[in-house]
Amino acid sequence: MKSNVLGYPRIGEKRELKKANESFWAGKISEEELLAVAENIRVHNWTLQREAGVDLIPSNDFSLYDQMLDFSFTVSAIPERFAPIHQLSNLERYYALARGYQKNGIDITAMEMTKWFDTNYHYIVPEFTKDQSFKILVNKPLQEYNLAKKHGFDTKPVLIGLVTYLLLGKEKEQGFHRLDLAERLLPVYVQIVQSLVDAGAKTIQIDEPYLVLDLPEGADVYKNVYTELRSKFPTTEFILTTYFGALDNNTELAVSLPFNVLHIDLVRAAAQLDKVLKALPADKKLSLGVVDGRNIWKNNFEHSLALIEKAKEAIGADRLLIATSCSLLHSPCNLELENNEKVLTPEIKQWLAFAKQKVKEVTTLQALATGHITPEVKAVFEENKKAAETRKTSPLIHDNKVKERVNNITAKDDVRHSPFNERKVAQHKALNLPLFPTTTIGSFPQTDEVRSWRARFKKGELTQAEYDKLLEKEIEESIRFQEDTNIDVLVHGEFERNDMVEYFGELLKGYTFTKFGWVQSYGSRCVKPPIIFGDISRPEPMTVRWSKYAQSLTKLPVKGMLTGPVTILQWSFVRDDQPRSETCLQIALAIRDEVVDLEKAGIKVIQIDEPAIREGLPLRKSEWKAYFDWAIKAFRISASGVKDETQIHTHMCYSEFNDMIEAIADMDADVITIECSRSQMELLDVFGDFKYPNEIGPGVYDIHSPRVPSQEEMTNLMKKAISVVPKEQLWVNPDCGLKTRHWPETKAALHAMVDTAKELRNLYK
Repeated sequence: MKSNVLGYPRIGEKRELKKANESFWAGKISEEELLAVAENIRVHNWTLQREAGVDLIPSNDFSLYDQMLDFSFTVSAIPERFAPIHQLSNLERYYALARGYQKNGIDITAMEMTKWFDTNYHYIVPEFTKDQSFKILVNKPLQEYNLAKKHGFDTKPVLIGLVTYLLLGKEKEQGFHRLDLAERLLPVYVQIVQSLVDAGAKTIQIDEPYLVLDLPEGADVYKNVYTELRSKFPTTEFILTTYFGALDNNTELAVSLPFNVLHIDLVRAAAQLDKVLKALPADKKLSLGVVDGRNIWKNNFEHSLALIEKAKEAIGADRLLIATSCSLLHSPCNLELENNEKVLTPEIKQWLAFAKQKVKEVTTLQALATGHITPEVKAVFEENKKAAETRKTSPLIHDNKVKERVNNITAKDDVRHSPFNERKVAQHKALNLPLFPTTTIGSFPQTDEVRSWRARFKKGELTQAEYDKLLEKEIEESIRFQEDTNIDVLVHGEFERNDMVEYFGELLKGYTFTKFGWVQSYGSRCVKPPIIFGDISRPEPMTVRWSKYAQSLTKLPVKGMLTGPVTILQWSFVRDDQPRSETCLQIALAIRDEVVDLEKAGIKVIQIDEPAIREGLPLRKSEWKAYFDWAIKAFRISASGVKDETQIHTHMCYSEFNDMIEAIADMDADVITIECSRSQMELLDVFGDFKYPNEIGPGVYDIHSPRVPSQEEMTNLMKKAISVVPKEQLWVNPDCGLKTRHWPETKAALHAMVDTAKELRNLYK
């Protein structure tokens, strides 16, 4: 019974990779220095896994930016528009695919980015053409395996499955399906595997998480691919890895494929175990994903051992592996670093486990399940049982007043006073905005100076009054800039906020926090999700003070900026002792109270961001209705306590909307702003086809790239928008908040954006 870790966080315990990447992009360190940092992180990760006793340690789970981008680069699936920079180094070209390129008279937009299944991790979407060809450009999997070997580690290379890779990509022209490319990609895939086998790899993990989704027509390509791999490599152990959900109706297909080991996720889908055990052929092993790779709660050993024992009785211990449910990429690195009891109390800390601790949980469960119970293992088991019991009974968790308020929600609580066509008239009269009104999504650049103020305030080096004075000055400067730029609906800039979820978590009861609980969102962007451990309520107003101050500086409307209940839920580590829907309704009531207070403070436009509403969708469509029933209800509860004249905005980014447009319409936001620039307004088509009735702001400025779009580029994007949505419904805005950008590029882009709106008003007046 071997132990199996599917992947480990790549950012470093103190975000070393983020800092090195950003220093390299800024020209502050060399390529060699960046790669040295990356190598140190990998060696650290391999070392701690070996010291924990892991049998199957992964390699090629590391990435400088994104694992899907890595594979695209490996097989030379590089869009034609990047041809002008072929002379750059491989590393510079690699980053250009993700970030775009704008130097020396060359201007290339980045590849599209979207959510990885139902996580908050973003991957770079492969782009395919009908005549797509593949060849090995840089054999990264082999480089990673050899690097581990150089440092004395015998690892299990991890490859993205060929079929999952193609299905998660996008056709950039008509006349073919991306699965048609499997025949061309397979020989290159075989070359990669051959190189790993020749280098000494005995076990290879192939990730096919698409098997937990509803498969499209043509999915029989799975059999062709894996039959070919087995015929070429009859003695190599292949682990077919699935995660994030149940195989369900794909179980028969999965177990029929010619591999050696099947991995299943028993955290997200424990109920699938019986079906898989019954279907699994006698010549195959089963990897049991019992340690949660996506949350921070300590494993309940008794629950996990019950699943392991069931599998042992069915197929025998020699056919089992004990594993993480998925890669630990989605977990923070190391709980040992959390030594500030004011931030994270010992009582709550005892209930938690981060990636390093989860690795140890895997090997402890392995020892318990195989009877290798040393005094140390026995002590850990007893401590685990004690922690599980105290969490059940702790008075920190339950608040009867909150539960009662949720129980008393009525049908009228999630409905605005009047339908949109009546609200629109009242809002247009109150706001008096021009055609193609301009706004931004909320945040402005958080400079090193702004971040230093927050750090000094937290260390006690600045008083509350001193800190507030600095923030007021920054807010006033941002208001004056927006007025001078002729933006129509202003924002205060969110300089007081560390993160769009953590900020609210710090002000809500039922949350706790970490200092080093970072996880990767995309590239160098890391987030530190707060932890929901108990019932949620709002002790006092959270944003009113800053929105009210900003509004006092100008006669133009200033948006109140809030994060919506579904996104707060999705981007937190959520308690697992009650349904997520219950927790979400608690958050919705807290946000509703804040919306009402903002309106009372004179704020006429309030934005409730819901960028994560798509990622919360169950992976199977059959389960979507139940999710939408509570998720859309939660948003509407948060937004429905205000008058008709108050305009409610929402924002969504990096999502596909085609199959959820009705749910978006049901949200009944007065204005929705969406990411559209990387997709060249493709995402807007569904709104036009649906005849979406409310107002919409398609993003014209990709804020995840440092390049500055021209006015001509933005105007062309808006003309595409006008061709599918009536001009009277359209706003002009960036794709997302501007927190991660720098002021020079931000100002240049926003000036061009406003000039775009002015040009459109002249063209379409």
